[in-house]
Amino acid sequence: MLKKLSDLHILAKKGKIKKLVLAAGHDANAMAAVMNAFRAGIIELILVGDDNKIREIASEKSYNLDGIKVIDEPDNDLAAAVSIKMVSGKEADIVMKGNLGTANLLRAVLDKEWGLRTGELLSHLAIFELPAYHKILGLTDAAMNIAPDLEGKISLIRNSVDCFRSLGIEQPKVAVLSAVETVNPDMKSSVEAAILTKMAQRKQIKNCIVDGPLAFDNAISKKSTEIKGVDSSVAGDTDILVGDDIDVSNSLYKAFMYFAGAKCAAVIVGAAAPIVLTSRADSDETKLNSIALAAAVNQ
Repeated sequence: MLKKLSDLHILAKKGKIKKLVLAAGHDANAMAAVMNAFRAGIIELILVGDDNKIREIASEKSYNLDGIKVIDEPDNDLAAAVSIKMVSGKEADIVMKGNLGTANLLRAVLDKEWGLRTGELLSHLAIFELPAYHKILGLTDAAMNIAPDLEGKISLIRNSVDCFRSLGIEQPKVAVLSAVETVNPDMKSSVEAAILTKMAQRKQIKNCIVDGPLAFDNAISKKSTEIKGVDSSVAGDTDILVGDDIDVSNSLYKAFMYFAGAKCAAVIVGAAAPIVLTSRADSDETKLNSIALAAAVNQ
């Protein structure tokens, strides 16, 4: 079971080492991340992009490309298509964004002929190791879905639960957030949280325990639940937080990182294979952890 983010590196190396393909790999920032993961033995590596630029970056940074497959495709959109086709054709296991826009990569991911559709909404899942919390904490969706409706939140939960189960957490506890702990018909977040809770109780959402509405303090603090009289097996022991919209989740994400001293890993889930979309603002540790997470959930 995952207890700290460094465990991801161990989980990623179990069984056959996974192959990551970097789409539009002629990007110094992305190359630094994948080379760290490659040298750590977390992944095997395929670079799809402008061969000349890739080798220029490798020369400047003193990267040894021995054992790394390089496919020359200077056009970014075509590089994305080649990369996704490799994953859908089982020649690679993970795709990561290089020197192209997120929309360009996702367009290839969602291609109806050779993309990675599963029927679920694609969603962002971040997992945190927080000094002030007693276990790994997941958060969705801080980066992809702006204002998921009820069906969207079902996908967010399913995607996150599947990921946590693949990491050894068989029955994740899911807290659906609102500003209150009681259902208020005027607050969409509280109403949808209550519906999701009842759906999980009736096994319409499986393999997890869902409770909501829960305010953030109740979701993560037993003391708060005791003071407020909230009777919940999820409250104070949450594995996964589900925000009502991207503003809530993104604010929590950044508060964890900048105020709470969190360590983080993040991946796009809901496709047929994990997708790594790191930010240039992410630390080297976060990028490495995110690649390790993608490799671990693909076991």
